[in-house]
Amino acid sequence: MRLLPNLNPTRKRILLSTWGLFAGLSLLLVTAGVFSTLVGIRAELKQLPTIVSGGITTAYYAGFLLGSWYTLRALAQVGHIRVYAALASLLSASVLVSGVFDSPIIWIIMRSSTGFCYAGLYVVAESWLNGLATNTFRGRLLAVYNVVTVGAYGAGQLLVFNFDARNLTGFAFAAMIASLAVIPVSMSEQAATPNIDSHEHITLRELARVVPTGVGTILLVGLAHGGMLGMAVIYATREGLSVGRIGVLVAAVQLGGMALTWPISSASDDLDRRIIGLLIAIGAIVMGVAMLYQSASSNWTIVLLFIIGGFSFPLYAVAGAYTNDWVSPEQMGAAASQLVTLYGFGAMIGPLVAAPFLDVLGTDGYAWSIIAFHALVLLFLVYRIRAWHAPLTTKHWDDVSFHGRAFFVPATIVSLGVNRRAKPKNLK
Repeated sequence: MRLLPNLNPTRKRILLSTWGLFAGLSLLLVTAGVFSTLVGIRAELKQLPTIVSGGITTAYYAGFLLGSWYTLRALAQVGHIRVYAALASLLSASVLVSGVFDSPIIWIIMRSSTGFCYAGLYVVAESWLNGLATNTFRGRLLAVYNVVTVGAYGAGQLLVFNFDARNLTGFAFAAMIASLAVIPVSMSEQAATPNIDSHEHITLRELARVVPTGVGTILLVGLAHGGMLGMAVIYATREGLSVGRIGVLVAAVQLGGMALTWPISSASDDLDRRIIGLLIAIGAIVMGVAMLYQSASSNWTIVLLFIIGGFSFPLYAVAGAYTNDWVSPEQMGAAASQLVTLYGFGAMIGPLVAAPFLDVLGTDGYAWSIIAFHALVLLFLVYRIRAWHAPLTTKHWDDVSFHGRAFFVPATIVSLGVNRRAKPKNLK
């Protein structure tokens, strides 16, 4: 019996060299799902002001910025696997400390520490994967990465109903899972990391000059995701939902991202990634409008958040793949670090921008924040498509995947409606 059917030698090699990474990441993101939801619920149970609750989330992304900056330098010194193991260990300790102390100040410090760890882990993973991929299947490989991370995060949120946020048990469980995540990466015989000696530094300014579309989109996607995830627990808690229902509602966003990341990223390998990003931003806006007509306790709200997550979360993979299409292989590690930094900066601001929506508009403000954030992504992509024209696809129709063909008609309509005749510019 063949364990790896229908895989060419290159893809089989990549699968063997990354299975440990994906297994470890799935455990770490289960930890993230449990931990972030428990902290959010615990903060609401203490009836903290919205700005303080948003500040706890903001602290996570402040640590995120520092972690993305530091990790690339650590990679050059000790390599991917050692950095991964160190960050996973620090993460486990930070989660445990958060459960021991019932103090917003401690939570802010530990959320900053966990942000540092996750940013570093994302840089490790993305530089590892981009170093192995080529443009022909980079979107698909990053889709697998997104499915693993988003799906595991959602699974962690579904486990929340087993725990009381006021007790240590849930935090101890999350810390234990993080500790186990070191095993697959450190024990995998086939793990093959990219050669870090060939990495070249690229500044954020230079990256923005080479690929302004990717840089701008990642920043806005971080803003959208930070606001959407940072305020989800607060929105659901203020609507009076039970802990179990809150876990299901918040997990719906993540599980939707897991369900749709593969088809959307696969289509972006065959069609202009910017057009795909524009289409799914429109989809998220439409679903956000529909949320305004549903109560938080409705099952339709869960369905709508599932679809919103399905449209929104692939935006990161699409924008990341687009960016790496235009940088040299030697710059991919540095580019991954810069993209994580940009995403973290946007996500750090997101909860602070979304909080006034809930304060001014009530719980409807959550849906309005989703609409506003994705409208910014939409407008930026329209601007970039008009600024630099590219063919919808450069592939022969026979080489276009099923998912690419499914997106072809709406992508063609949008492309014809948005594109204007303009001289090509060296701005991707």
